[in-house]
Amino acid sequence: MRDTLANRQRSAPPGAGYWCECLAHTPDHARTFWLGSAPAGSPAPALRWLLARARDVAEQLDPAYALPVRHWLGDEGEHRRILTALARGELYSFTAADDTARYVLSARPGAAW
Repeated sequence: MRDTLANRQRSAPPGAGYWCECLAHTPDHARTFWLGSAPAGSPAPALRWLLARARDVAEQLDPAYALPVRHWLGDEGEHRRILTALARGELYSFTAADDTARYVLSARPGAAW
């Protein structure tokens, strides 16, 4: 079996926790910048980490580009969907972009890979 993220996600033991991270990619995909990562013991702390990092990203964006991020920050229905997806063992990611970078925030089951 090939070692892929999907295979590792399926094989993560229950209760292994979650890995959260934030990356920025240049538009031409020439460079990727690690902006932070953290383990979380359950879906709720994973969501809190994603929200905190999204606030950081929104503060760095011009107001027009920050609007979708600010909407996502206040979308309680989406927050419930995130908690449900993580509890089911699914990967969750949110992407925001401006002219200089694409920011990807994600949480997935299991330990850091």
